[in-house]
Amino acid sequence: MLLRPVRDTEEDAEAVRRLAEASFAVFESNPGTATVMNPPAVRPAPGQPARSRERVRHLARTDPGGGWIATDTGGRPVGAAQSLVREGTWGLALLAVLPEAQGKGVGTALLGRTVQYGRACLRGIVCCSPHPVAARAYRKAGFDVHPVMRLDGSVDPGRLAAPDGPVVVGSAAQRDMMDSVDRRLRGGAHGVDHTFMLRHHRLFVVDEFTGSGYCYLREDGRVELLAATSRRLATRLLTAALLSLPEGGRASLRDVTAEQQWAVDVGLAAGLELSTGGYLCLRGMRPPSPYIPSAGFL
Repeated sequence: MLLRPVRDTEEDAEAVRRLAEASFAVFESNPGTATVMNPPAVRPAPGQPARSRERVRHLARTDPGGGWIATDTGGRPVGAAQSLVREGTWGLALLAVLPEAQGKGVGTALLGRTVQYGRACLRGIVCCSPHPVAARAYRKAGFDVHPVMRLDGSVDPGRLAAPDGPVVVGSAAQRDMMDSVDRRLRGGAHGVDHTFMLRHHRLFVVDEFTGSGYCYLREDGRVELLAATSRRLATRLLTAALLSLPEGGRASLRDVTAEQQWAVDVGLAAGLELSTGGYLCLRGMRPPSPYIPSAGFL
């Protein structure tokens, strides 16, 4: 096995995308056979490989020392990892190993390189899949393991109370506000990652005298990231985001920790089904709240 950095090229971006997609496919069909330690999102929808490659290249540019590809003796990629550092907060955005490479130290080596990249950071965060190997690996690496929930289903707007105040469509003009909220909740701003998310997701914001917050919503109805300075504003943002979906539209919330009961309440009121869904692994920090992390940007 050889390790090399992920380069900012279409070739490497496609290699990482294919690795993640292949690992997802096997994990979904038989969770006991594939190692997908922290998938960056649900498996990409058909017609969106370009976005997946763009995300890989975004991280290769911002964090060239945080991404690695593992190859076998023939040069074929068998595993990949990408991590990022944002103002003293380290995050693991992807760690995937093909099933045939399991048990050969590939995942351990990739994790070691990414953890080393964040060695100077006080805080660390990983959205971890339910795979038992994943939780064990992150706990062994010094992370606290927090079980998380997920909510999925079709939104019934008639069951949701109207938001208790205004929510507006956001833009790059709110970058400073969003970075300020990030620092308050997770110790580091998302910074350049907001630029990527603004290109691909709808943004809802609240910014008033009593507090601030924002919510990114994907076109498939998944909440990509939500952060606010109070549970009241978080509830308002999530309600507005769900109500923006078309009638009968499906919604999804992932990586919801026990501290986010406000999100559970809104999701259940909207008719979503609650289930368990992996772990949020943290080092040097408590679960941010009110907060729903982005699996790809933490």
